[in-house]
Amino acid sequence: MIRVFVIASTQMMLAGIRTMLTTSEVQVVGETSHPGEMLAELESIDVIVVEEILLEEARRSLVNNGNEAVALVVLTNNEEGPLSALRTLSLRGWSIVPMDATTLQLQASVVAAAQGLITLPATLAERLYEQRPVAGTITLGSFDEPLTAREREVLELVSQGLSNKLIARRLHISEHTVKFHISSLSSKLGASSRTDAVSRGVRLGLITL
Repeated sequence: MIRVFVIASTQMMLAGIRTMLTTSEVQVVGETSHPGEMLAELESIDVIVVEEILLEEARRSLVNNGNEAVALVVLTNNEEGPLSALRTLSLRGWSIVPMDATTLQLQASVVAAAQGLITLPATLAERLYEQRPVAGTITLGSFDEPLTAREREVLELVSQGLSNKLIARRLHISEHTVKFHISSLSSKLGASSRTDAVSRGVRLGLITL
């Protein structure tokens, strides 16, 4: 059973989301219009579904509580708006969902996020793939040394927000080896940070968020 906490700005929105998410696989265990109120329940929550207007307040609550290991699903009318905030969190998984998403789409996004996946609307994924970086960054096909299969695996797990320890556990290798792979793939991509490596990997089509 996936335990969901809903954060929305109005009672009508809360009721609508609760109705859409109530299934044999998903249970709404709490809801609020004030993100600070969820702190006492964080340990029993798998996924937080939040309206974008309240995302920043929810993000601060998670960071201040030192517990970002939940999954987050953001409902928004501006698909690219939540990206920067989501990438600053060490989340289990996350999804961006249009406000007019169908019940099945919302349910699928919650399940995917709970399983540690990152999902985006197809239109947003296509825009991110087609975007050309500004001057000073890489362009498609601009690096000479390709990533190894293992480096691509590591990059994919980094994009999911996993720590070195969790990546090592997932791939059955040491943390030292994970650090080596991250250093190597970052060098090949010309990346200055983990986030930059993920961004460049997406632009090069090496991974998909």
